[in-house]
Amino acid sequence: MTDSPSRKKEALESLRAIPLFSCVSDEDLEEIALHLIERRFPKHSTVVEEGLPGDYMYVIREGRVKVTKASDDGREKIMNFLDEGSFFGDMALLTGEVRSASVKTLEESRLLALSRRDFIDLLRQSPDLALGVIEELTKRLRETNEQASSLSFQGVKERTRGLFQRIAQVDVTYGGRKLTPPLTHQQIADMIGTSRETVTRAVKQLKEDGWLDQAGKRYVVPNDV
Repeated sequence: MTDSPSRKKEALESLRAIPLFSCVSDEDLEEIALHLIERRFPKHSTVVEEGLPGDYMYVIREGRVKVTKASDDGREKIMNFLDEGSFFGDMALLTGEVRSASVKTLEESRLLALSRRDFIDLLRQSPDLALGVIEELTKRLRETNEQASSLSFQGVKERTRGLFQRIAQVDVTYGGRKLTPPLTHQQIADMIGTSRETVTRAVKQLKEDGWLDQAGKRYVVPNDV
């Protein structure tokens, strides 16, 4: 992954800033760095495709991606958004099964790729890396449980607001305000488990409450959430 000592140091420091590698020992981190392959993807590129075999996992060094699944009627259903420091594609490597979802870039992105063989070998030799993966998988399971609970106990307005709070990010081009990625009402409905018409009403209510604003297809939420 690196050539000169300065580039090696820079690469290790950037890896250390990624949550997955934050607690890995220096020795193990150097070993991980040797196996990582940096790949660049233009905006709107498909990194992994649902239903195909998975040979690599990816860590987002720069950029943002969306995780999608194909619905029964062939529509693209957004499952999640992932940002710098997140990783994906690990489940196919661990289970040996085909990809359970597709991942596409929302902007030009730099990703670090790790092959299945190297991933498994590194998990065996680095308890810290294995623990980091376990912690991330536990976090995902907790988030899934929380989302399932919200579907059962929260109204559509609250679920819509919770989704916006979860996926919005500070955007310096909009004066530091927090904005979501571009979303249609149908995509929001798919993500929170309701109908497009119901989402339209919920979005209108959130705007009338003064909590939500809109910039094109992106939604603006308060910075204090």
